[in-house]
Amino acid sequence: MSLTKTNATAATLTKNRTEGSVVPASGMCVTCIDGCIGMCEIGKSAYRGHEVIYPQPFGVITAACEKNYPIDYSHFNILSGVVGAKGIDEDSDKAIFPNVNLEVKFGHDNGIKFKLPIMIPGIGSTNIAKNNWEGLAIGTALAGTGLTIGENVVGMDTEAVIKNGKVVDTVDLKKRVKLFTDNQVDGYGAIIVQANVEDTRLGVQEYALKELGVKCVELKWGQGAKNIGGEVKIKDLKKAQLLYDRGYVVLPNPTDPHVIKAFENGAFSEFERHSRVGMVTEEGFAQRVEELRKAGAKYIFLKTGAYGPADLARAIKFASKYKMDLLTVDGAGGGTGMSPWRMMNEWGVPPVELHSLTYNYAKQLKDKGQHVPAIAFAGGFTFEDQMFKGLALGAPYVKLIGMARAPIAAAMVGKTIGNAVKNHQIPVYVERFGASIDQIFVTANELRNKVGNEAFEKIPTGAIGLYTYYERLAQGLRQLMAGTRKFDLSYISRDDLASLTKEASEVSGIPYIMDYQKEEAQKILNS
Repeated sequence: MSLTKTNATAATLTKNRTEGSVVPASGMCVTCIDGCIGMCEIGKSAYRGHEVIYPQPFGVITAACEKNYPIDYSHFNILSGVVGAKGIDEDSDKAIFPNVNLEVKFGHDNGIKFKLPIMIPGIGSTNIAKNNWEGLAIGTALAGTGLTIGENVVGMDTEAVIKNGKVVDTVDLKKRVKLFTDNQVDGYGAIIVQANVEDTRLGVQEYALKELGVKCVELKWGQGAKNIGGEVKIKDLKKAQLLYDRGYVVLPNPTDPHVIKAFENGAFSEFERHSRVGMVTEEGFAQRVEELRKAGAKYIFLKTGAYGPADLARAIKFASKYKMDLLTVDGAGGGTGMSPWRMMNEWGVPPVELHSLTYNYAKQLKDKGQHVPAIAFAGGFTFEDQMFKGLALGAPYVKLIGMARAPIAAAMVGKTIGNAVKNHQIPVYVERFGASIDQIFVTANELRNKVGNEAFEKIPTGAIGLYTYYERLAQGLRQLMAGTRKFDLSYISRDDLASLTKEASEVSGIPYIMDYQKEEAQKILNS
């Protein structure tokens, strides 16, 4: 069986003519017939060319690969027992799952505090991010977790003021930061401003630190979805020309008279804006870290993608040597924008392998007495069982789980339900829970008590959707932890997992389930 759907997928709005008879290696119909209109990816590429590289329709979707990796987090099970409790008294009346502590503190001074071990690791200039930012920012702030403003937000802001190549004022970035900080509760959570090559040239992080009061910034080496810079599509000619003037790679060239004429004649309807790839050197990295600290950064993070072992080692070593406060390691497979579809499926180190290498490298540095920053694992996490497994696989170094597609989905659903209530068009599937926001969203009463009635009425339903999704993750994670007798995140360990296959065990170093606690069991039997 092929590991990837190779010639037809909902992501590119393509399908095979003979869906039941497809060549496994190529994905082509077994009989490719003269006269077919070209529904498959090859066929669509014959008339739309490069447009078919990207998931569609752009701006209203997130996308993730369909590849079935040989090993994933389902190849591990969480194991528990009947003896003892860690982080709480060994008392059945106290060791109950609502008492599990999910708060996490990290940073060089432990000054960053989250209510839950969740981070949204980078949502930038795509429409899907911008159109749902209100829900994401306010929901994250109310939940007391982390949200990263991704790359190119300033560069894409047509109202941003740029003088002598540096940003001096913004509309979009200012709004994104303010939506979070205005709703932050008791100092929990963090808003982080990320930067790629273009952002660094524009001085985005310096602006955010000095003018917007941001304390956390992140250097971006990449992500798990792709090995090139970020890209979006632009439907407006003037905006495409503005971005071209700002130094972005825009295809086709929006200043070329022939291209302008073709666009105006409807030959194509979207320009592509691409970011450049970074060129990492230790000297350049050290210099940038020093610049950010001088500019007032209290905390500096690094995010790396699904690159090979040498670059992963480089990321961990640099994060150690230059005292990063958080390192995010993002495994292959998912994206929140318009990463090239084939690239998303076929590039990069998958999460379990990448995360296992991360643990091994971090342990090597720790065993040498070197600094190991807090680490966040990202790459396809959606629910509490996967969160637990990620925290356990990387324990004791991994403090957070990064998720983007799932929180966006929750915010989008919350927004959609809010619109349905407003328009009195609630779907039957939802209507069975009630007809009002308070009836439909199970956390509404909790939020009303938390922020007050007046403030609650102003919370967008996208934010309530995200908050409610996080509430589910929190309760589910507490239940799993109580079952393993771990009542604080700091006690989760690799001993809580067993591999279901020999291959998963070999990759991760987590014992095969038939070897798990083998010696301990024999001691009990022989006692």
